[in-house]
Amino acid sequence: MSATLSAGTAWRDRLRDWIEGPQVQRLVTALIVVNAVTLGMETSSALMASVGPLLRALDAAILSIFVVEIALRMIARGLGFFRDPWSVFDFVVVAIALVPASGPFSVLRALRVLRVLRLLSIVPSMRRVVAALLASIPGIGSIAVILFILFYVFAVIATNLFGQAFPDWFGSIGRSMYTLFQVMTLESWSMGIARPVMEKYPYAWAFFVPFILTATFTMLNLFIGVIVNAIQMEEKETRDETTAAVEHAAREAVVGASRAELEALREELRALQALIEARLPPPSSRGQENPRPGVPLRGETT
Repeated sequence: MSATLSAGTAWRDRLRDWIEGPQVQRLVTALIVVNAVTLGMETSSALMASVGPLLRALDAAILSIFVVEIALRMIARGLGFFRDPWSVFDFVVVAIALVPASGPFSVLRALRVLRVLRLLSIVPSMRRVVAALLASIPGIGSIAVILFILFYVFAVIATNLFGQAFPDWFGSIGRSMYTLFQVMTLESWSMGIARPVMEKYPYAWAFFVPFILTATFTMLNLFIGVIVNAIQMEEKETRDETTAAVEHAAREAVVGASRAELEALREELRALQALIEARLPPPSSRGQENPRPGVPLRGETT
């Protein structure tokens, strides 16, 4: 029974090593890139009129390969497949492409391009960047809350100051926040918004300059700092894991060599003991030997 289970596990391990090997992964990466190009070509009416059937056939063939690849990975990993977030991500992306793109699900046809996102799970460097972005979400959330409070405060001030003269920009808190968002992005903020307001209110520069310095040059840099720090932490964890794996392999190699030397020493001791026992006389004769020549043993008569 145990031999059967061991053989089954070995077969799945070999399948996993093959399906997750570099050759298969390079093939899948190339197919993802080709599929991305074909999906982009399908948006051209001229190309679809000339080579439309070929593009659809190529898309169906690539999707079939993706389905087979996911199925083999599920067989190789078993339930462990669904414990890996990246594997679940690949499964969902491919499953969306299998939904019939007709009737009420016609909008899902546009979601086929999500297959390109599988590059994020295959390329290790991209996977690390995405992991760093996910790890930075708590910090980004805190900065977003601070930025919202800042927007709210400045929106209330702008509505009270400029709302009557410029109702389209600052007529309500919602409009003021949208206008301030445009100012924060530095998109036509000077000639489009600030200078027209300053023609009516010359002191308006005292409102816009502090807002830009605070919202644009401070808060957005905080966003960048949090993301960069998360990426550095992710790289450090990757290096630590690699170092730990190398040290573990080195310890295993040293322990294996020590065990081999110890076993060899034991074999030499066994061989030496056998040689010594071979050269000694039998136990019966050793018990009858007289250690003192000329002196009769006990029980003997002269």
